[in-house]
Amino acid sequence: MPEEDLIELRFRLYDGSDIGPICYSSSSTVAMLKERIIAEWPRDKKIVPKVANDVKLISAGKVLENNKTIAQCRSPFGEIPAGIITMHVVVQQSSSKIKTEKKIEESPKKTFCSCSIL
Repeated sequence: MPEEDLIELRFRLYDGSDIGPICYSSSSTVAMLKERIIAEWPRDKKIVPKVANDVKLISAGKVLENNKTIAQCRSPFGEIPAGIITMHVVVQQSSSKIKTEKKIEESPKKTFCSCSIL
């Protein structure tokens, strides 16, 4: 694999710690990066992603799509020659889990009318 085909990435976590830097092929997909992040996630963190959809990667202010390759996502930072690219990692719970938790939180709330008619 030619050296120019490799891109060195670092992943910045929510608390400021990093995973990497690690070299990846420019043909690697964002989904592959997310799987690697989950595999190397520090186990001592309070928030731990369980699946790739729990992880959002942000580079140059844009959320990267799972089906894109690193080469396709490179345009915002393509001007950096042989530098380490830092991507930010955001962990979000899947939407079905959030909806379930909201239903549980909302169910005990009951309102009663306390009007007095004179």
